[in-house]
Amino acid sequence: MTTPHSAPASSKLAGHLLVECLIEQGITHAFGVPGESYLAVLDGFAEHSEKIQFITCRHEGGAAFMAEAAGKLTGRPGVCLVTRGPGATNAAIGLHTAFQDSTPMVLLVGDVGSDMRDREAFQEMDFFGFFSSVAKRVERIDEASRIPEYIARAFATAMNGRPGPVVLVLPEDMLVEKVSAQPSTQVLPRVEPVQAWSDPGALRSLRSMLLESQRPIVIAGGGGWTVQAAQALQRFAENWQLPVANAFRFQDTFDNHHPLYAGDVGIGINPALAKRVQESDLVIAVGPRLGEMTTGGYTLLQAPRSKQKLVHIHSSAEELNRVYQADLAICATMNAAARSLEVLTAPISVAWEADSKTANEQYRQWITPQSLPALPFDDESGKPGSINMPRIVKLLQKHLPQDAVLTNGAGNFASWMHRYFQYHGLTKGFKTQVAPTSGSMGVGVPAGVAANILTGRVAFTIAGDGDFLMTGQELSTATAHGAASIVLVLNNGTYGTIRMHQEREYPERVSGSSIAGADFAKLAVGYGYHGVRITHSDQFEAELLAALKRLDTKQGTLIELIISPEVITTRGTLSAITKQSLSK
Repeated sequence: MTTPHSAPASSKLAGHLLVECLIEQGITHAFGVPGESYLAVLDGFAEHSEKIQFITCRHEGGAAFMAEAAGKLTGRPGVCLVTRGPGATNAAIGLHTAFQDSTPMVLLVGDVGSDMRDREAFQEMDFFGFFSSVAKRVERIDEASRIPEYIARAFATAMNGRPGPVVLVLPEDMLVEKVSAQPSTQVLPRVEPVQAWSDPGALRSLRSMLLESQRPIVIAGGGGWTVQAAQALQRFAENWQLPVANAFRFQDTFDNHHPLYAGDVGIGINPALAKRVQESDLVIAVGPRLGEMTTGGYTLLQAPRSKQKLVHIHSSAEELNRVYQADLAICATMNAAARSLEVLTAPISVAWEADSKTANEQYRQWITPQSLPALPFDDESGKPGSINMPRIVKLLQKHLPQDAVLTNGAGNFASWMHRYFQYHGLTKGFKTQVAPTSGSMGVGVPAGVAANILTGRVAFTIAGDGDFLMTGQELSTATAHGAASIVLVLNNGTYGTIRMHQEREYPERVSGSSIAGADFAKLAVGYGYHGVRITHSDQFEAELLAALKRLDTKQGTLIELIISPEVITTRGTLSAITKQSLSK
């Protein structure tokens, strides 16, 4: 006797075949929120639970962020499954992050049955129109026998060229069709990304440009980096004694402890580094798109033609010369490009060697904690206290293991890590920073959960109160799946970035940016985490050490840091911004 959708021995459900294809592509975890439109796929996860695990998330946005984090950490597409309509639209935020961050990802969307299509059936929508601007490819699988073909193409598309997200739409009736159980012929082999090597003539031109330069600088970042690529980039920098800066939120591309490191080119950039980029005579951009954040609103390098000579190395031919007309454009994947660069023969000495040392000295001065004024506030007991964020970050640097994964979403709170934390990163054998260049709030918590699930390493998340409230419920996902992370929530009762801009543009006219009212320590307890609230820097080290100890028993910890809205940036207070605006 069989159930209505059970398959005879010689066949299987299409939903099961899809799961087998994911296993063939090396996927061990998929993230999602279950929906009735893809029950056959969920049954496939049950059938193959010893090889692949479905991580049941609390919101599709959180699931998509977890898949995006998986893509960053593994270099292979993170997989997210959602249902049609509301599920798909909720997941769009993670898809947009994967697109702007050049992260490989595959979003699988359960759809209405084929016999109901184009009638605006329950939760039906036009996925092609909706996702076309934030996905490399959007396709629908109508023939169950072609599932292996579509999965293989999705993985190839997500990884090749500029990495990014792919959407596959799965009609409900297709997923319950019976297909022949012949994996050896139906399931295509594991797809590996294609390597595009640098043109030898272009490399000779690059060497000539270096020999003619007096003030060169390398800016490294973007998607597609591997440990091998990062190590090759380091050897290239050492051979030529080049100062290296990392692009916005790709701070683990080059070891921040290296004597050639010049800092990160992003929000809140070191003024000395900004000046260095502007005054350089040769910018070698290896990997980044050179978007708005990395170029300081297209001012560090003026678009469409920078005053500096520009060598732009990128994995996508479509990206090269799209925004900036480069003096030399090289289409190459990062693994191949960096290995090409390291074999460029360098002269015995270079004109900028002393300047490279100065660049590193300026970076080290920038990350040396400056004394901040005591910023008083009242906690529940009415006692004043103060938080020194540089000191907090230095304690993280001291106690977090070298291979810890650090995650964050968007907000001014992240600037403390960007400025003061030094990432070892890929050159040491592992990726350690997962952060959205898209500027999306809510990434940090789910990314940290995914990092612990996938790697087993310590996962540390820094979040603002507004940032945490976007996806904080994913701590429940961690608890349910035996994972744990450490979350530091900076609670200042406001959307800090927006409040800062309000004071700059409309001083003393606060509107819509206040969000006080949550007790995050108590909320964490409800999700199965340990929760603690602290009001003074002196309390932090003991709580951090206790949180690290709890990870041995798979219990996560949320540390709520009550902080004054005055501590708004790494360079000044909120009242100083207001005063400056009023004086104009």
